[in-house]
This record gives sequence, C-alpha cells and structure tokens, in this order.
Amino acid sequence: MEEVQRRALRRGRARLVSALRLAPLWDAMEERGLFTRPMLEELQSAGSRGEQARQLIIDLETRGKQAFPVFLSILRETGQGDLADMLTQECECPLVPPQLMDLQPVELDLRGEKQKKNVNVPERLSIPVQAESERPRMPPAPAQGSAADKRNRDLVYELKANPCGHCLILNNVNFSGDSDLSTRDGSDVDCEKLEKRFKALCFNVLTRRNLKAQEMVSELQKLARQDHSALDCCVVVILSHGCQTSHIQFPGGIYGTDGKPIPIEKIVNYFNGSHCPSLRGKPKLFFIQACGGEQRDRGFVMDYDSPSDEAPGGSLESDATPFQTLAGNADEPDAVACLPTPSDILVSYSTFPGFVSWREASTGSWYVETLDSVLEQYAHSENLLNMLLRVANAVSAKGKYKQIPGCFNFLRKEFFFKCK
Repeated sequence: MEEVQRRALRRGRARLVSALRLAPLWDAMEERGLFTRPMLEELQSAGSRGEQARQLIIDLETRGKQAFPVFLSILRETGQGDLADMLTQECECPLVPPQLMDLQPVELDLRGEKQKKNVNVPERLSIPVQAESERPRMPPAPAQGSAADKRNRDLVYELKANPCGHCLILNNVNFSGDSDLSTRDGSDVDCEKLEKRFKALCFNVLTRRNLKAQEMVSELQKLARQDHSALDCCVVVILSHGCQTSHIQFPGGIYGTDGKPIPIEKIVNYFNGSHCPSLRGKPKLFFIQACGGEQRDRGFVMDYDSPSDEAPGGSLESDATPFQTLAGNADEPDAVACLPTPSDILVSYSTFPGFVSWREASTGSWYVETLDSVLEQYAHSENLLNMLLRVANAVSAKGKYKQIPGCFNFLRKEFFFKCK
C-alpha cells in the first residue's frame, strides 16, 4: 500500500470508526481476498463494533498494493460511498514533509557472515503474523535530527524519560526432568544480547533466569504493579519453550521450568489499562522467543536460489508440544473474560502459530540474533514496525527449514526507540 493511502486511512480513522457499517463488509472482504476467514474472525473478536472497525483500518495497511482500491470498491458496493469519497479526498491532499521527498529505499541483507553452521534446535512458540505482501520501502537514516522529530508528533509516541522504561527479561534454560522439556542451549546468548541492546536503548533492564510458571507470574505482576508514571513505555522479553493454547486475541502459551504453561494472553492482560493504570496510553512491547507447534516449514520454491545453511552432521530437533486447552487452570477463564481492548500493545512472536522456532547452541535463536542486529543498525532512524518487517524478511531467508516471525500490533502511533 502506498504511503499516501496509509495516511488517508489514518486521517480518516476517526470517521470510519464512528460510521463504518461492518456487517455488509465481512463476506465481501473475504470474497475479494482482502482478508482470510481466520483473519476476519480475529477482527470480529476485537470487541465492540467501533473496536473492530479501528483494528480493521489498522490491518488494512498490511494487505498489499490493491487493498486500498479494493476497500473503496467494497464501500461503494455496500452503500457506504460517502466514506469512500472521504478517503479519496484524503489521498488528494497528502502532507509529506519536504525533507522526506527524496528518500530512497534500502534493503537489509543479514544472510552473509552472520549465518553460522551450528546445530539448529527448534524452539517452541505460537505466533500470529501478517500475511505476506509487497516488500516495504524503507528510508535511510536522516542526516540530522531524530526520525521522530521529522514526523507528525500526534502519530509518534514520545520517549522523554531517562531511562524511558523498564525491560523485564525472563530467560528459561533448564527445565525439570518430569516436564519432558529439553535444555534451551543458546538461550543465554540471546539473553546477553538483549540485555546489552535494551540498555543501549535507554531501558532499565532486569533479568530473571529459570523460573517456574508461578514465579514468572509473580515477576510479571510485580512489574505491572510498579508506578510507571515517570516512565514512557515498558518492554517484556520471554525466552522459553512454548505451546498452542485456546485464546481470544493473543495466541500461544509460555512454559515455566516446571512444565506448566502460562497463556500469552494472560501475560499481556497484566499490563492493560485496567490492571496497570500508570501505563495507560503508553506503549507496552512484548518479544516472545518460543515455539508454537510441531510443524516444520520447508518453504516453497522461488525463482532464485535460497541459502541452505543446514548444520553439517547435525539433526534438527523439535521441542513442540500438542495443543493445550489449559482446562485445569482456574485463572484463565477470568483473564480472558475481563480482557479489554489491548490498546498501545505490540506482541512480536518469533514464528507462526503451529510451527517451530529455530535456535542454535552457539549463536542463539534466529529471531533474537536478527532482532538484535536490526535494532543495532536501524533503531536510530526507523520505527518499530518497519524494523520488525526487516526481521521477518531476514529470518524467512534462513535455513533448510523455514521460519517467519510476525506480530499482533495494537499500537496507536509510530514507535521510535530512544538511542544513547
């Protein structure tokens, strides 16, 4: 989707949220290929009509080159031509700062020397990702000043505090013998990288290692109960085994070292506006390195050669476990039932639901290695969503088996890290 079309959707979002009639749109959007049925079901579970409309407009930006004109056509076909006309008019009066007009796209290639020939060990996690669309155009770093200063401040989260927020890293490496979960070799490498990276991004970093499920819950609740009034955001990183679970908004579960799972939805819920008032309106970022199933993706054939960095003499192993209903967890129904609309939240997953997430003993996981590299190169100039696209693109090019990271994005504004 062109930037002028994205900008039109953002400018017209308030009117669309208040006036959009969704019922006639669902079937038409599926028939025209804008969204798949599972995507539409996720949108319909977002809450009230207004909340569904808001998330629909946000997700439209990820649906490719033809998404905007197709959406306008559907609006007119369903008797909502006035909204289509409004969006068309917004496209005709773009507000592009002059200093951004000459920017050219740059490409990220992380397939060079960083690909070590180590034994690949699948993680396990569950993740939702955006459907594949055209390759995004990324601007180079601006010559002077921060990127956020060059954009509309109403659409950018401001990070003024120093430190700008807390970063909690939960790193589970060794699991109890009766859990049937293997040791996560390479996770300490991931943890060390992210500790250094988030400290460089002006966060107060706290790391906890090898926690049981209830101990993980206690650490998360302790962080959520702190007073974040003087801070601007919050980051939670979880490095562990994972599984699929029943969910409404955020799929997947994370294992404690005792083999007991915690729903990611429950983890996110600790930090929503109801349970953590001092973070209301502030970005809350979650980075999940784990697996979500047993499937191994061999990818599909492209017109060009894909790198094959299968580990020599090594066999690929899977940590994944079957789908968990968590019927014995008395806390889950209440957590799901009271979950409000998750505004100002982004959950980044290392892999697609149902698929393994690969980790190498000496260099760590593909996802964290790539995330750290992208943050190092681009955090000073690009917003978080652009960088996560770079991560997905680079990780998807790795290995004999394939992996594609993705995210659930409920941020209301662009997020730029604060760099030292």
